[in-house]
Amino acid sequence: MSAKETMEDKEAKSVLEAIFFIAGEPLSIDTLKNILEMDTTEIERLVKELITDYTIKNTGLHIAEVAGGIQMVTNPACAPWVKKLLSTAVPTKLSQPSLETLAIIAYKQPIIKAEIEAIRGVNSDGVVKTLLDRRLLKILGRKEVPGRPLLYGTTKEFLQYFGLKDLSELPTLKEFQEVDIPEAPVIIPEESEAGESI
Repeated sequence: MSAKETMEDKEAKSVLEAIFFIAGEPLSIDTLKNILEMDTTEIERLVKELITDYTIKNTGLHIAEVAGGIQMVTNPACAPWVKKLLSTAVPTKLSQPSLETLAIIAYKQPIIKAEIEAIRGVNSDGVVKTLLDRRLLKILGRKEVPGRPLLYGTTKEFLQYFGLKDLSELPTLKEFQEVDIPEAPVIIPEESEAGESI
């Protein structure tokens, strides 16, 4: 903290940093003004000081003016490593076929693709490849049968994605059976004046 910087400035800058970190998108001065309940001149001064502070520190993060607002961004010097992470990151949502396939493999591993397809009733080539690319599945070896098909199992990333310590934390099939799944309502067809169903 510089000699000129007041405690109020330090606190306001901390609040701004937290807001920029959480927002994930550019924030306008007006938005910041409403959140901090400060006047525009003060907000602009604090933002400029923050931009300078981050530039001088030269850390992995910067505060920058982007798309008509202010945003916390990664330092361009870190781009190669950030790209590497993004290329291996798992998307937040998985498709229904992916979830079905993952469930089968999680409970039956090690398992071959033919066994997955016998349970699902459809070809699973694309889904298995996608799950391998997303590092939720791995090849465990080959089954000792004619053709020596590949055996699949889940990965550490699978456990992280679903927040599990290990596979023993998966719900048992008995627990699934105990869950009350509401039945679809019965729709009774209306009758016409002639007494026939519509």
